Amino acid sequence: MQLGKINSLTIDRNTSPGLFLIDEEDNDVLLPGKYIPKTFEIGDKLDVFVYLDNEERIIATTLKPYIELNDFAWLRVNQITRHGAFLDMGIEKDLFVPFKEQARPMQEGKSYLIYMHLDEKTDRLVGTSKINKFLSNDELTVSVFDEVDLIVSHMTDIGVNVIINKKHKGLVYEDQVFKDIRVGDKLKGIIKKIRKDNKIDVSLQQIGYKSIEPNAQRILTELEDNEGFLGLTDKSNPEIIKQILQMSKKNFKKAIGSLYKQRLITIEKDGIYTTRK
Repeated sequence: MQLGKINSLTIDRNTSPGLFLIDEEDNDVLLPGKYIPKTFEIGDKLDVFVYLDNEERIIATTLKPYIELNDFAWLRVNQITRHGAFLDMGIEKDLFVPFKEQARPMQEGKSYLIYMHLDEKTDRLVGTSKINKFLSNDELTVSVFDEVDLIVSHMTDIGVNVIINKKHKGLVYEDQVFKDIRVGDKLKGIIKKIRKDNKIDVSLQQIGYKSIEPNAQRILTELEDNEGFLGLTDKSNPEIIKQILQMSKKNFKKAIGSLYKQRLITIEKDGIYTTRK
């Protein structure tokens, strides 16, 4: 049974306070009555989030939290006290972020990118906005062209900083961003380049020949939605292509080239026509 995680536990007994659930080692935890499912049987499995309540008792809930142990999430501050900030994590108990764990002083009502970990001294779930200490590019676990999970960490003048697979830091250059994204967004990406200093360039689109198929499908979908015509050509303004298709002009030209070779489109002076009936 792990604090701060979704655990799959077995219903052991039904009592007046609620159901007691056990893990494989017969450790038990209370699921309060208000979270009991309408129908159940002793021996059924339940997926529950396990944490310490306000009186430091281990307890379970069927509510799904916004964040789990050793993960990142964009959380809103519910309250500031003399001890620190308390953030909404989607369950009855807020996540505590001490002042010393705040990258900058937090304000009530505002949201921040948070990492949740287990405090070794108190065994409590604690949040921090000083996320860089939980990320490292010293020993990389990714390679060029790998598909990876991303979390948007912050914006800069040159692009979007992202967290890669909850382990590494990366950058998506501004001219490679073709849709609106916000801090805290979870996305898929492709490792584009790994530099000598282990800095990582990330793409939100497939790279090279791998990009042709999904981009071509996007163009076909757009054609189908517009009665078989799309008023774009290889002479079109890159910003218009980006606005309509969320891709670069370079990827657009590759995609229509692939579709033309497959005889799925014709290219005329005024735009692209589908050959599909």
